[in-house]
Amino acid sequence: MKRITYQNRKVLEKLLKTSMSKRSISKELGFHHSTIIYEIKNHCSDHSEYEADTAQAIYERNQIKKGNIKKIHNNIYLKNYILKQLGTDLSPEQIAGRLRCVSEDYKEAGNMNVCHETIYAFIYAEENARERYWLKLMRHRPKRIKAHSRRYRKGGTIKGMVSISQRSKHIEEREEVGHWETDSMIFSQQKEILSVQVERKTRYVLLTKCKDKTALETYNAITSQLSDKDTHMLKTITFDRGTEGAMHQTIAKYLGIKTYFCHPYSSWEKGSVENRNMFIRRYLPRYTSMKKMSHDDIYTIQEKLNNRPMKCLNYRSPNEMMFFEKFNRFPPSNTISKVV
Repeated sequence: MKRITYQNRKVLEKLLKTSMSKRSISKELGFHHSTIIYEIKNHCSDHSEYEADTAQAIYERNQIKKGNIKKIHNNIYLKNYILKQLGTDLSPEQIAGRLRCVSEDYKEAGNMNVCHETIYAFIYAEENARERYWLKLMRHRPKRIKAHSRRYRKGGTIKGMVSISQRSKHIEEREEVGHWETDSMIFSQQKEILSVQVERKTRYVLLTKCKDKTALETYNAITSQLSDKDTHMLKTITFDRGTEGAMHQTIAKYLGIKTYFCHPYSSWEKGSVENRNMFIRRYLPRYTSMKKMSHDDIYTIQEKLNNRPMKCLNYRSPNEMMFFEKFNRFPPSNTISKVV
């Protein structure tokens, strides 16, 4: 993003003294007029006339305070702790929360508490660009995406879609088994995808390698994975608005299940499968060659996820929770259950 420099401020000061309009000044300097208005309003001292030197001093002072990034740069203990935890796949929010718990263990390091936004600011700071700290984040994004910045592009709709807003509200409580979410994971420069289904209550995940992202391949993946499940395990399944869900009515008829669709660009509405996707990316990054991945390899990853204890399951694993739903008891603690 283009920023106003000290030289721009000097020119701005001169143009303001000529009584030129703010819109004309913005065109002269090459900035949006709202940027010029903000600059004049927020970089003046006590509503006095705009002065470039004063504006620059205010800007530099605000930059020091902004995000408090200097706190991380100036505290080697804090910086090393953050980088170490990023290396263990913790998110900035988890790191910030954990710091509030362990800061007493680092009394010699001074104040270790920072906001997760400060950690993000540190990761994406210009002076850290060469370090590429963003590669330690779950999604490996080189730039932060502004919240709610994506816009829905109108196009063809899927026949017979039922909005998630019409789905029963009790499903949100995750107290009933049998409600699934589905998604497709794509990979760089290849047709092969991974079809992912997650049961909302137990977080049980099913993975299927597909030849491409067509509706037929998705139909085959979902029906082959869910057709052998008991009736009480099949109640609803929620899609996003990708075209791979175009055969949802056929899926619903085959499995005896209701289908729903998220609102445009609202992936958080099927958060269970989105969360599992992040963990799948640890094993299958976007650049993975799916041609080299066998079905056994995919199943191995599936079982790693299903045997992983989860805090939201009171540190039970999805496999154990599915075992409980099927037999009304947990498997012996010294065994690893496989629910098929």
